[in-house]
Amino acid sequence: MPTTPHSARQGRARRAAAAGAALALAAALAGCAADDGAPERPSASASASASASSAPEPRVRADLEAVFADAGVNGTFVAYDSATGETTVVNPEEMDERVQPASTFKIPNSLISLQAGAVESADEVVPYGGEPQRVDKWEHDMSMREAIRISALPIFQELARRVGHEEMGSWVERFDYGNRDIGGPDRIDQFWLHGPLSISAAEQALFMERVATGDLPVDAEHVATLHDMVRQDIDDPEGRDLYWKSGWADGPELMPGWMVGWVEDGDDVTAFALRLEMESDAHADLREPMTRELLDELGVLPAGTD
Repeated sequence: MPTTPHSARQGRARRAAAAGAALALAAALAGCAADDGAPERPSASASASASASSAPEPRVRADLEAVFADAGVNGTFVAYDSATGETTVVNPEEMDERVQPASTFKIPNSLISLQAGAVESADEVVPYGGEPQRVDKWEHDMSMREAIRISALPIFQELARRVGHEEMGSWVERFDYGNRDIGGPDRIDQFWLHGPLSISAAEQALFMERVATGDLPVDAEHVATLHDMVRQDIDDPEGRDLYWKSGWADGPELMPGWMVGWVEDGDDVTAFALRLEMESDAHADLREPMTRELLDELGVLPAGTD
């Protein structure tokens, strides 16, 4: 999807409105924002505060909490409708909690790697390093296009090292991604897995909207390539398209599990983020069906479009 100045301005306006709505909801629920030790973000906060009074009130779907209860897992879900500017939230008390992005960071990592020239194209074969991997299918050299489909960690670790600490930090800052903290040079191939980088479900949904609309400081051709890499093969009679990426972060107790992406319906985009508190490996299998059920309940994408 090529980026135009008009679409970029629209994206920034929608994002600011959504951020304002999320900020207003968080304030109403908590009285004040929690201090998580993240660096101050004056420009984003100023935009959100300025937009809060005019943004549509977030819609809290308490009825959909049953989706989480029935699955026996805690978590939250945030969806942002670019056409209406409306944010819909399930379990809003958890929407602003920041955790590691895990493999969902492969989306910004891909864009950064392409823009920074870490690879000539998404089809350049990247060496995996030759070491044994915890997933057998990761143990071969492959392109970034293949690697994102199977979430091959060593390929994206190599890409992050090629980008380098200073440039990676600059891009994460420019993307306004989560707490924008990638740590020191020794964390260059770990920061999205074990921290210090962290992001909330609300922030993930807003970032996905920017990826979907091309409202990022990268070339339009790289955005189009990324779209092609994460587009899912679904059979929808209405012609809607689904884009997403899963994530699963390591943790000593609860393991954050993600499914983030967007649905395109003509010119309209609904960006979303599901985050689960996974207590066992079995919970990882819940991410896709729960996301599909929630999108169905919201009327965004009917169940069974696979």
